[in-house]
Amino acid sequence: VLHQAAIPSVPRSVNDPITSNRANVDGTLNMLVAARDAGVKRLVFAGSSSAYGDTPTLPKSEEMPSNPLSPYALQKVVGEQYLQMFTRLYGLETVSIRYFNVFGPRQDPSSPYSGVISVFASALLDNRSPTIYGDGGQTRDFTFVANVVDGVLRACDAPGASGEVINVATGGRISLNELFTEMKRIIGATVNPTYAAARRGDVRDSQADIVKARTILGYQPSVSFEDGLERTIAWYRTVPAVVTA
Repeated sequence: VLHQAAIPSVPRSVNDPITSNRANVDGTLNMLVAARDAGVKRLVFAGSSSAYGDTPTLPKSEEMPSNPLSPYALQKVVGEQYLQMFTRLYGLETVSIRYFNVFGPRQDPSSPYSGVISVFASALLDNRSPTIYGDGGQTRDFTFVANVVDGVLRACDAPGASGEVINVATGGRISLNELFTEMKRIIGATVNPTYAAARRGDVRDSQADIVKARTILGYQPSVSFEDGLERTIAWYRTVPAVVTA
């Protein structure tokens, strides 16, 4: 079972922690109980890099203590702990995969859960100025969706993965200002970003240590950030209805 369902939004969890908790914690517990009762062999859970919070050490390794800054991040940590408890208590094999800023085609830029790359693409292809929250110096380990899919599928049957929390990412980082400049260059837009106050619960820097994924899953990101960005922008060029949403 691949448990990918959630309300994946830091801002929404800050504004409405009860609803977010019902989906992200109660929903995960319901999935675990159902998987146990159905005799499922292994459940793979969509965790989050937000679990690390603003710990200054980079890159973030799974052995670091969790330091969630938002209800969403805490809910994902609780989900991981529930998985490990079900492994110990009931023998259900579980794996938690911590995602790092997943991007790629088909993200809806009008969705409140969409990532910054889809929002930037939508605005820049329409030559509109996107909003950057904070000073734009914050960094992220943007990970193309095909890499994440590969990591999750490997986690389904990798020996030695049960009970583990594993980062799946690219292993690099880029600031939002650098991201904007690169996307502006690729698209050929002429606008500049608009800056707004930083959002509560957002972390400053994020970069994954992917040694554990390589060792246990045999994972290696096959699509570079640059190639993934080119592919993503190319897709948005083909869907004007999404671009102007």
